[in-house]
Amino acid sequence: MITAVARDAVGAAVRRRPGRPRDEDIDGQIVAATLEIIDAGEEVTVSRVVARSGVSRAALYRRWPSLTTLIAAALDVGRMVPPEYPDDVDLRDALFDGLGLGESGVALSVAASGYAEERFRQRIRLVMSDRALQKAYWQSHVSRRRVPLLNALRAGIARGELRPDLDVDACFDAIAGTAYYQIVVRGDRMDDPAVAARLRAAVEVIWRGMVV
Repeated sequence: MITAVARDAVGAAVRRRPGRPRDEDIDGQIVAATLEIIDAGEEVTVSRVVARSGVSRAALYRRWPSLTTLIAAALDVGRMVPPEYPDDVDLRDALFDGLGLGESGVALSVAASGYAEERFRQRIRLVMSDRALQKAYWQSHVSRRRVPLLNALRAGIARGELRPDLDVDACFDAIAGTAYYQIVVRGDRMDDPAVAARLRAAVEVIWRGMVV
């Protein structure tokens, strides 16, 4: 059975989806059912989604052209696109805050980013085992969350604060990569103070290469 909490959690994701059908309740049922299957560690199949959501196959296929796009939407439940940064933002602070590395020195936990750790690990497992899903999730969801910080960095270049030849996409990848390395490669937790220290040191090195 799909819980009310699960339905509420998928509301924003469903509303953002381009070309959505008029009946968003059915969309929500389908996405919530898919997310429950993912959280249970089961393979997402049309039969399982139909059985758990209570909608027909025809309703599912009308709304989602493929399981890949449906799974990508479910994986993004709870994630939000950050707002644009103000023109006078301190760019160094913005980079640290993006990783939850403000003055407290505490690294961003997976839960604080909208995910329980187990769901985050399920997401990694799914996208790494399916390149088409990985690309769909990147194109429709992940890439949009980069835009505000990329725009802030471009504004910093225009103001003369950052190097004019700076590749902002490469900088973002380098910074985000330090965090993913801790979880995916080292197997550490992001709320470990030692992890926070490593991340701060890494971002400091990257920042020194960015400024004029």
